[in-house]
Amino acid sequence: MNKVKMTAREAVACVKSGDTILVGGFGLVGSPLTLIEELTQMDVKDLTIVSNNIGESGKGLGKILLQGKIKKAIGSYFTSNRDVGEAYGAGKLELELVPQGTLAERLRAGGAGIPAFYTPTAYGTDLGVGKETKNFDGRWCVMERHLKGNVALIRAHKADTLGNLVYYKTARNFNPLMAQAADYVVAEVDEIVEPGQLEPDEIVTSHLYVNAVVKAEWILTAEGVRRHND
Repeated sequence: MNKVKMTAREAVACVKSGDTILVGGFGLVGSPLTLIEELTQMDVKDLTIVSNNIGESGKGLGKILLQGKIKKAIGSYFTSNRDVGEAYGAGKLELELVPQGTLAERLRAGGAGIPAFYTPTAYGTDLGVGKETKNFDGRWCVMERHLKGNVALIRAHKADTLGNLVYYKTARNFNPLMAQAADYVVAEVDEIVEPGQLEPDEIVTSHLYVNAVVKAEWILTAEGVRRHND
């Protein structure tokens, strides 16, 4: 039952070319920077990345983008990284823009086994073009499909060796939803403790959803991204 991996490389060895990868984070906050760094060293391509945004220019998922490993990105806020727009304009990247609340609900639906749902968000806009619509009580809605991934790379604050996870404030963001919507889940954390050392009420993601845990080597600080304990 001990899910702690010795290295991040061992933890992400499950990622294959063509996979759909769910990646936590809002900007770089709550982003699994250590696991992403390992992806830069792997010989994979044609990835579909589901994340709020594709990092920043040359940082986080932005490094994967510059390597040409991302075929398609599904997310809400791509303008934080100008390289995304340039890759899209050059025909090197497919984009699917999803309203932020809809992105969260599509992930939740994926984890709950719900194939699709209706929402009024995006009705009458370009984002709703081509999607099934239906009127509920006089309000038009568009149908949205769930989102699931082959692998989820997420960031938490603490874990026990079983894989129970505790998050730190807003760094929680999309991470718990993604943990429920992937076939294989890798969690990067600041601290790993023994079972029983986490308060039950503070555990957000149960060990049942987590396959591997790894200690963070890269962290985000007010000064930028740096190695842990540097």
